[in-house]
Amino acid sequence: MTAISYWCRKSLKKNWLIIHRLAALILCLLLLSHVGMYFYSVISYQRNVSSIEITEIDVGKIPDGTYIGECDVQYIYAKVNVTVTNGKITGIDLLEHRNEKGAAAESIVNDVIENQKIDVDTISGATNSSKVIKKAIENALADCQKTT
Repeated sequence: MTAISYWCRKSLKKNWLIIHRLAALILCLLLLSHVGMYFYSVISYQRNVSSIEITEIDVGKIPDGTYIGECDVQYIYAKVNVTVTNGKITGIDLLEHRNEKGAAAESIVNDVIENQKIDVDTISGATNSSKVIKKAIENALADCQKTT
């Protein structure tokens, strides 16, 4: 590193200090823009999660079948396969769940099947993942309700 510094000072002479300062300024600006984009992304993610509202769906009106739904809020993504038989939710397969610390939320599918409603209590410590999984279930059933 010292050799590069020596060579630059020797060959660029007076311009070396200007170039060095410009390079440092550019690096600082890049770092600040990266931090800014990160905070913007986090705020956007928090807005997406807080805007999730679960609407209860009358499963009795849904024809028998298997329905796929998904929900994506940047850092958390869920894709589910919901099976409806005789007007009841008989199975929910979590096809994909990208989460931050919300792996515990995957047990919420059992609560939905047991209570036969989507808007069940969220899993403590995995609230955001719980909301996303419930919204994916709702999306699966809502999409099929529109087509019937």
